Amino acid sequence: MRFALADIPVPMVFATHRIIRDCNGEFAALFGFVRAELIDQSFSRLYPALADFVRTGQMWRSHLPGGQVYYDERIMEGAGGRRFWCRVNGRSRHGVDPFAEALYCFEPMNRPVTEATVTGRQRQILTLVAQGKTNAAIAAEIGLSKRTIEAHRLRMMRSIGVRNTAELVAWFSASYHRQDPPGAI
Repeated sequence: MRFALADIPVPMVFATHRIIRDCNGEFAALFGFVRAELIDQSFSRLYPALADFVRTGQMWRSHLPGGQVYYDERIMEGAGGRRFWCRVNGRSRHGVDPFAEALYCFEPMNRPVTEATVTGRQRQILTLVAQGKTNAAIAAEIGLSKRTIEAHRLRMMRSIGVRNTAELVAWFSASYHRQDPPGAI
């Protein structure tokens, strides 16, 4: 049995070279759009800043070879500038060019976007730390050195006022806890 994208009850999107070619109503609603407004649009439209779009693309290009599933957690931006956290799972159909044809599932997360004193890169690192990844694994995933990751973590811990990784993750979880964003199930 085969299902059309429109029949899938979770936010799903099919893209070629990071251009939305098809999506279901749930995906469009998550971002506050109707489906037709997103077809043939760049994913860059759904990121808070172009730098976030570029950084995410670099990370996915190196971690989404054909057939493998990759995921991350990130802040996205919907209609009217509404920002929200979501987990994105993706799979490419091409081994050489992971963006040639890819399918993505977006899952809204129960984590608010705050105006914390962390940079976009630090927020990216915090998200990976909260997933239980080591400095070495984070460095390999985002293309930085292990020492750079350690330096970012140390600066965050000092600025936030925590003493260890457990407190850092607890701060991150507490700081980013609220009710589900609009469109969440």
